Amino acid sequence: MKKILIALDYNPSAEKIAETGHKLAKAMGASTFLLHVYSDASYYATLSYSPIMGFAGFNDLDTIQSHAVEEMQRVAQNYLDKTKHHLDDETIQTVVRNGDFAETILNTAKDLNIDIVVIGSHSRHGLEKILSGSTAEKVLHHSSIPVFIIPVKEV
Repeated sequence: MKKILIALDYNPSAEKIAETGHKLAKAMGASTFLLHVYSDASYYATLSYSPIMGFAGFNDLDTIQSHAVEEMQRVAQNYLDKTKHHLDDETIQTVVRNGDFAETILNTAKDLNIDIVVIGSHSRHGLEKILSGSTAEKVLHHSSIPVFIIPVKEV
């Protein structure tokens, strides 16, 4: 295993996922790639954020909506840069992509010839899971490479 892709969202559990995935990569002597997939700005309008690894969320949703693509990319890259700094490893590579979360994770893994994907499972249940499904579950079911799922409780 030479390359590990760690998929991160803005959930506070991302710190645990990043740290665990990075430890796995170091133990295996693999290169680490951090990935954040963003969606359209309206997806983020309903979410609330706690500061994680120095990232405190979006400053101005109106700005994000008026300059959506550029702002979403900038915020996501800033988030991954702060995560990279938190992990204290300058060799980590970062990737920001737009699209469907599961599909984009799988496509990025293929594009980068990734050997294993690390992703968190937020333990969602009930109606929310039925309506939206689980990104981790979709990645697991459609992946042709190993997927390391880190179970995390909503914090």
